Amino acid sequence: MKKAVNIKGRRCPKCGKEENQVKRGFNKSGTQRCKCKDCNIEYTIDPKKREIPEEVRQQAIKTYYAGASGRGVGKVFGFSKGNVYNWIKKNDEP
Repeated sequence: MKKAVNIKGRRCPKCGKEENQVKRGFNKSGTQRCKCKDCNIEYTIDPKKREIPEEVRQQAIKTYYAGASGRGVGKVFGFSKGNVYNWIKKNDEP
């Protein structure tokens, strides 16, 4: 059984306690995961925001309207075609 350690900044988002927090490895982006032994919830301490800037979104939409496919735009900019289609739908709404 892992020993619970009190580290500053590690607070359970559900119960708010700082004691009885255990390290539980890392998520895909490399951020530390923790588990609260009191309420049994797993959480990330400081999750990374993976938001794509608005300028890149607008450039992707322009590239799509210039004749490239959604899949092609996704490959060029490095994200999925689903993102491109969602941005186009969102852009077309009044």
